[in-house]
This record gives sequence, structure tokens and C-alpha cells, in this order.
Amino acid sequence: MSLARMKEKFRGLVHSDTPDVTNPGASATRKPEVENLTGAPLLWCPGLNLGQLYTHEQRRSLGIEGLLPPTVETLDLQAERIMRHLELEDSDLGKYFVLAEVASHNQTLFYHVLISYLTKLAPIVYTPVVGEACTEFDKIYSAPLGCYLSAFEHRGRFKEILGNWPSKTVQIVVVTDGGRILGLGDLGTNGIGISIGKIQLYVAGGGFHPEHSMPVVLDCGTDNPKLRADKFYMGAKKDRIRGEEHLAIVEEFCLAVKERFPAACVQFEDFQTDMAFAILERMRKKVLCFNDDIQGTGAVVTTGFINGMKAQGTELKDARVVFFGAGSSAVGVAQSIASYIELKGGVSAEEAKKAIYMLDSKGIITNTRGDTLAEHKKVFCRTDGTKDMKDLVEIVKAVKPHALFGLSGSGRAFFQDTVEALCEGHPKPLIFPLSNPTSKAEITAEDAYTWSKGKAIFASGTAFAPVDYEGQHFAPGQANNVLIFPGVGYGACLVKASWITDSMFAAAAQRLADYVTADRIQKGDLYPELEHLRDISLKVAVAVAEEAFKEGVAAIDRPDDLQAFLKDRMWDPSQQTALEQ
Repeated sequence: MSLARMKEKFRGLVHSDTPDVTNPGASATRKPEVENLTGAPLLWCPGLNLGQLYTHEQRRSLGIEGLLPPTVETLDLQAERIMRHLELEDSDLGKYFVLAEVASHNQTLFYHVLISYLTKLAPIVYTPVVGEACTEFDKIYSAPLGCYLSAFEHRGRFKEILGNWPSKTVQIVVVTDGGRILGLGDLGTNGIGISIGKIQLYVAGGGFHPEHSMPVVLDCGTDNPKLRADKFYMGAKKDRIRGEEHLAIVEEFCLAVKERFPAACVQFEDFQTDMAFAILERMRKKVLCFNDDIQGTGAVVTTGFINGMKAQGTELKDARVVFFGAGSSAVGVAQSIASYIELKGGVSAEEAKKAIYMLDSKGIITNTRGDTLAEHKKVFCRTDGTKDMKDLVEIVKAVKPHALFGLSGSGRAFFQDTVEALCEGHPKPLIFPLSNPTSKAEITAEDAYTWSKGKAIFASGTAFAPVDYEGQHFAPGQANNVLIFPGVGYGACLVKASWITDSMFAAAAQRLADYVTADRIQKGDLYPELEHLRDISLKVAVAVAEEAFKEGVAAIDRPDDLQAFLKDRMWDPSQQTALEQ
């Protein structure tokens, strides 16, 4: 077969009619279009290749006899083999590379492995290992696994370029410009790794079909001198585009997505703080979208706050929270918590905001410091005569907070004197070092439990190992956005929401909080276990969809059984066969 003929067949495969966005995924409702692609090209297509799962009859009819080892194997057995491969790897980065290789050849197998061993593998495909993978992405690169759009080469043609993506129906898009990957700074196009990892969790945890899921990096240049001097770096070695021009590029991309994939949800990921708020403000009612760093982090930390206040026995109207850090994530969390205090605490919006004490590099943000504040910091600028203080211990002693949240990305910042001051103000303080990856966390779990003498209620942004302290065993909680974003995206997309409202995120946070039993909360367990992620995402999606109908932003008729409607459309690789009937 000529190369031209192969391309013609492949285009016939990927650009034929696909089902409505509210009817995707589940094998009972979709038919993979494999009839036009046979022989070796079928095995070269990771979205269609089923490898050893093909029966002998299917191999014969598809022209792939002799191109695979003769044994037919279950997905479970193939997954066990992959796990053996992973055990032979000495480093987490090596494990990441093995999984990337599987994903580039056989997506069905990859997702079966990821779902089956989610607790073990989520930290590999996402935080904390994805941070290291992004740092080294240009050096470990072996397959694209995503969509690469250049602001220098493709601007004005984004819609055209998106047409090359091998699916006409895309439901979920994760896009970054690599400007602020986790706490690692400007990584340029290496940031595609974070988009890939997020998409993998949307599929494994949220039930999106992999064919309908697209990771994207927008190459807007980089100001990282190491990358620009690196011969392996695969992005444009040009100054990063900023300001209004950058906004215009992101807007063109979003509108191109909406025109090409009308019901898709766009999730913004790891844009620099100054741009993150501007992008969200400009786009949130133009396209179905959200920023996980701002809104997703806000919702998942609000969940921990809700359950933490229950564990303490603190009334919401009395709560005081110190934020160490004032970037996009910190402001997003603060807004979410203040809104929740207003909604459930029976206080005004202004009173709710007074619960927040936000610190940047210059100390508490007040209107008496004498400096010019960035727009996003003005929301929680104190105007009540709060003393200007810079030292964290002094601030903790003065405020006596119920919770200390770290979102600085600065690494170790909460020391013994900080923790002891917290315990002086409250017998069971919440300590949440939320910065990623592990090297950027403000305190370790061991130090938090040890210095608080086992009193602290701890949750972090990255996973920490269990801690034993004076006969007590502590399993540190993790305020992991993956508990929120798959369900938010899935629920909003499946009901064709026109936009994602603040109350939809509040509903997601409340439903996640309700998933944890009262007994576990009293033990200091604020979050559900990751092994239940699919069920958690379903419950969150139902809450989001219910709120969408309540607010009148859903565009479909309300199903009689909303949970069944959503559950039936969650993709499950274990149901996948080569030729659906």
C-alpha cells in the first residue's frame, strides 16, 4: 500500500462521523471505526491497537496474523507484565518513561494499567514525578502524545491545525503555555508533560474516552536561559510573548477549539499568575473552561477546610486562615474559602474575606504597606488596621489562625517555632503545605506531626509517607486536585454547560467533603482515598451537573436518573474489544 493510500485510509478513519458529546465512551454506545484500517497500520495507531487482546479470528479478519505473538492475553495479564517492567526500574523517571512508551503504542492497555493500579501510578503520571518529567521532557521525548501549537508558526491558523488532531469529537482539552509548571518556573514546551498527565487522569479518573481527550501546549516562547541554550529543547528559542498579545493568542486558541469541537471543555493549566486571572476573566463565559490552579485548587482545599473545621469543632464564622503565598492558586483557594464561609457561615462577603490573612514576600498584604499591589492581591488586602508584619511566627502569634496554608512554591518555610506558635493558638491546627512538587512543600509531614506533638491536622499538595510518632500512626492526607477536576470537567461537559459557575465548584467541594465519613474526619482524615477516584469523580460530576441545571446553564434536557446518565457514559478499557457489535 502506498503512503498516500495509507494516509487516505487513516483520514477516513479519524474524520468520519462521531457520536454526540453526550453519548460518548462506553462500549455499549460507541463503535470504534476500525473497518478501514487493517494490517500493520492498525497496530501503529495507539488509539485502536489492542495488541495481545485480539482473538485469532479478529487477527485473521484484520490482516494482522503473524504481526503479534501468537498467544491471546487478557488485559489483566498484560497489565501484570507492565507492572513487572516498572518494578525493574530504579527511578521514578524510568517508570514514567515505561508508561509513556505503553501509552504511545496501546492506549487501551495503558489506561487499564493506570486504572487497575491507580494509587501506585497516579504519582508517576502526575505529581510529583511529572514535575521531573517536564524538566527533562526534551531529553526523554520519544512520542508526541499531544498537540503542539506555535504562536510563532501557527497563529491565525489554530482552527486549521486543530483539524489535524485524530478525532472530530473532543470533550476535554488541557492546555498550558509552560509558563509556570508546578513550582518549577518557565519550562516552555516541556510543559506538555503536565497537559499529558492531566488528560491521563481525566480518562482514568473521570471516565472520558481517550479518543475524545486532547493535551495541548501553546508555544509562546520561553525566558528560561537554560532551555534556550539547550540543543535538545524543542520549542521556539524566543522571548516569551506577554501581555495583550499573549491574551489574544490564548483567545484565538479557545475560540478555535469551540468552533472545531463545540462542546469541549478547556482546562487552563500552569499559566503564569498574572496571565492566569486575565485569561480566566476573559474566556470563562466565551467558552466552556476553567483554571484548575485557581478554581480546582480552591475547591479541593475548601474540601479540606470544610472537614478540618468539623474536626476542630470550629464555627465557620469564627475561622481564621493564614495564607503563605499570594499567587494564582493562593488567591483561588482564598476566594473559594471566603465564598464558602459567606454561604454556610451566615456572614456577609466582606466579613467572610476578613477570615483571610494573605502573605506575600513582603508580609501581610495591607493597604498601609506603601507598595503597589498586583490586581489579584487587592481582593484580600486588609483595610482594617491590621499591623504590618513580615515574620511568619509573629503573624501566627498575632492572628492565632485555625489553619496555615502554604502555596508559596518556595520550599521549606514552616519551622518548629511556626508549628509551636500554631499550637499555642489552637489545639488542633490545620497545616497544609500545598506547593508542588515535594521539594517545594513548605513543611514535611514528619516535621508537622513531630513539632505539633501529634496535634496537627495535616494535608499536603504532594504525597508524603505515613508517619509514626510516639505510638501513633498518621497517614498524611493529600489535597490532590485530581479529586476535583475530572468530575468537574465530566459533569460540565456531559450536560453541555454554557459556562462553569462558582457555585458549581462550591457544589463539587461540598460533595467531595461529604464523601468522607464523620468517623474518619474525627481521626484527622479530611480526604477520601485515591483508590475510589472513579466513584468520587462520578459523585462530583453529579453535583456539578445538578448545579448546572439549577442555575440554568445546562443545555440538555435533564435525564430522569442523572447519576445513571453520567455513569453509563464513562469509558472503561476493560470493556473494550476489537470489533464492537
